[in-house]
Amino acid sequence: MERKALIRVVVCGSVDDGKSTLLGRLLAETGSIPEDQLESARFTRRPGSNIPLGEIDYSLVTDGLEAEREQGITIDVAYRHLILPSRRRAILADAPGHEQYTRNMAVAASTADVAILLIDSMRGTKRQTHRHLTVCGLMGVQHVVLAVNKLDGVGYDKGIYDELVAEVSDTARRMEIKSVIPVPVSALVGDNVLAHSPNTPWYHGPTLLDALDAADILEDSSGEVRLPVQTIIRGKQFRGYGGLVAQGEVRKGQRITVAQSGQQAMITALHSLKGNQPIEPDAVITGESVTIELDKDIDIARADLLVTGEAPQMADRFAADVVWMSDQQLAHGRSYTLRCGPLEVPATVTNVRHRLDVTNGNTMAARLLEINDVGRVELATSRPIVMESYTQSRETGGFILVDRLTGETLAAGLTRFALRRATNVVPHHFEVDREARQVLNGHPAKVLWLTGFSGSGKSTIADAVERKLHSLGIRSFVLDGDNLRRGLNKDLGFTPEDRAENVRRVAEVAHLMYDAGMVVVVALVSPFRADRQAARSLFNDGEFIEAWVDTPIEVAIERDTKGLYAKSKAGSLPNLTGVGQQYESPDTAELHLSGTDPVEENVAKVIELLLPAAED
Repeated sequence: MERKALIRVVVCGSVDDGKSTLLGRLLAETGSIPEDQLESARFTRRPGSNIPLGEIDYSLVTDGLEAEREQGITIDVAYRHLILPSRRRAILADAPGHEQYTRNMAVAASTADVAILLIDSMRGTKRQTHRHLTVCGLMGVQHVVLAVNKLDGVGYDKGIYDELVAEVSDTARRMEIKSVIPVPVSALVGDNVLAHSPNTPWYHGPTLLDALDAADILEDSSGEVRLPVQTIIRGKQFRGYGGLVAQGEVRKGQRITVAQSGQQAMITALHSLKGNQPIEPDAVITGESVTIELDKDIDIARADLLVTGEAPQMADRFAADVVWMSDQQLAHGRSYTLRCGPLEVPATVTNVRHRLDVTNGNTMAARLLEINDVGRVELATSRPIVMESYTQSRETGGFILVDRLTGETLAAGLTRFALRRATNVVPHHFEVDREARQVLNGHPAKVLWLTGFSGSGKSTIADAVERKLHSLGIRSFVLDGDNLRRGLNKDLGFTPEDRAENVRRVAEVAHLMYDAGMVVVVALVSPFRADRQAARSLFNDGEFIEAWVDTPIEVAIERDTKGLYAKSKAGSLPNLTGVGQQYESPDTAELHLSGTDPVEENVAKVIELLLPAAED
């Protein structure tokens, strides 16, 4: 292994600790900033700035958003390039300091080799200081340069410096960070940034720039190959498999294995990512793109993982640490899209194990995670995927969770280990399957999912639909929410996370009956779109019909057939949908029924869509 030619650095710390000023000075004094940008920093000022016009305001050098200038904080991540004394190149990321933007900082840390962590010596460490250090540790950052800043404000007191170094070092050890190099600095004055300062005669360590260069970051190309397939190129005389090398060194003559299937082949040629240019020399290392050609055709699909050596474990249930980035809560039972490189797979949070106190490292019991929380969860994917710990591979062990409807990134995740039951459960495939049962029944299997307020008329319509199906000789069954809560789901309440679990269980039961070749009618409030979408994802296209029973809340309250709205008004039922809890109306429903129309009209609409040939 050789020293890495390119190192990635994340600069982090609390708001007003001086990150942008330090980074700006570091870049300016190493000649890494264009002159016109420096000129702008001489004559542009933030509101309330005390720096005279004509002098460089180094804090402005890395700000890219107008909102940042107006607020005086760093919101987005600004990236800059720097040449180190060893001639290595560094990419510096100025990460947001405010807790509100921890998600932006986590993204920057996820690719970083080194962190520069700033502390304001006049204010000491803050909760956000420990949060940033914790996130760095979770994201695999193994080297920290600790810049104890603004020492000019405390008279260059060595005692304060030593105390802060000890406090941060304790947290770093807890997070298993390999090395911490402390440096006393003043970003505003320039002490110990590029040159040793006479103001700290008691300090004999490296300058900040030298400490950054001293980080022993090694380029590891000796490990086993990990090549996720991003594209497949087919031509008359050519078939290639392209992607970014996540780990190891790809060479001609290597025998690779498809992790998902175990099939093997030998690499006969390396080409550019588009497959049109041979690569010389015949080797590609971590972080580079390549298209490989094989000695024989084997079954390879996009998002498959090509490896050398022993294939990694496959699993469909695993534990992971996540940094939650969304305003909406993470709760068990919710379904998301998990993305890891080119891989996309539906995933459900089956359990929230705990939340991490980023200040002291203690874990606390939790049922959900809020924005910027760090916690451990258990995930179940719709099919087995390659399972590698994040400590083994950042590329194949890291992932994001995405909202299945909006595409919003909700969390950054770090795989820790497969759950034992994941490898012990092997589905058995029976000869008598759904298709055979449909033939016996004489009709296709379908699922009708009725959603709407309590009192909207779902159960009434479901009952009438089943009577009609029965008269037509159609095998059917109604899954009613209230009936299921008397048995299968009697342990669940009405919180958003319990409602998500309620929908998940009902969907799984509906899927079993669907596999039995039946028409399943579900009558369930199911107030959240994400939960209904998760239910839909279990079924084939065209065989899940969502029907919104649209009834004005005033009408439902007036009916109050179950006395629920009266209880809600009395304060004994605070989570009633439409009153104490939001109902998210469908935007992709196949049927839009009015709960005030005659039942017969609604039934006719359902039958026409559900089984168009049923009455012929």
